[in-house]
Amino acid sequence: MFKKVLIANRGEIAMRIIRTCRALGIRTVAVHSTVDEAALHVRFADEAVCIGPADVGKSYLNAPAIIAAAEVTGADAVHPGYGFMAEDASFAELCGKCRLGFIGPTPQAMRAWGNKVSARQLAVDHGLPLLPGTGVLESPEYAAAEAKRIGFPVIIKAVSGGGGRGMRIVREGDDIHHAFHTATTEAAKAFGDPTVYLERYIERPRHIEFQILADSHGGVWSLGERECSLQRRHQKVIEEAPSPVISEEKRLELRDRIVAVLKATGYTTVG
Repeated sequence: MFKKVLIANRGEIAMRIIRTCRALGIRTVAVHSTVDEAALHVRFADEAVCIGPADVGKSYLNAPAIIAAAEVTGADAVHPGYGFMAEDASFAELCGKCRLGFIGPTPQAMRAWGNKVSARQLAVDHGLPLLPGTGVLESPEYAAAEAKRIGFPVIIKAVSGGGGRGMRIVREGDDIHHAFHTATTEAAKAFGDPTVYLERYIERPRHIEFQILADSHGGVWSLGERECSLQRRHQKVIEEAPSPVISEEKRLELRDRIVAVLKATGYTTVG
């Protein structure tokens, strides 16, 4: 069991981790930018370290500053929460090199599944059905050509991260250039990675996620699914479990296919 965990995040995410650590008797270290000095997570953690200015690229995405904060405070693990450094395989590797536990998937699993383009390819390789999509879009001109091939509407998405950041719906060709530039700029600011791809956009879809728990011995379990269709700006507003619109037959079919793919690819922890 870890004795002290540094939380490389802020806000509600950090507060949930602090509460859980407190219940387990684990001390916590909060990190914050100069503008978050009085934030709730800073006040509730056992210790706090300022890691940079308001610009997240110089604070919450500043890997050397986060590692230094962990070393100075004597933390033995880093919990990235979600967003920011949570899907950065290089950061997870850096934690390992510095003898810090990384509470999350292995770097190998993140490179396979955290990157949406490689995750799409893995899904195809294992026979999962996907919407028509692309690899990394190298330019707005390439994006326009691929959107024409796939057919409008399409959605441009950040390859890294999540939380609705770096996403733009495009309904006609004239909007591709602007959408490409705004999506790449937002992705770079949010995740430190400007790369994007696109796929066919479905109007009013059902967004259903299966929760998975996997250990390092080959065991993979499904914890059921949740209905996440009610969203605002691509971010979930309400989640309901189980989904009220999926049949038991379809639930079991999807569960078995997802578990099989994750077993085959060596995924570990929660997803």
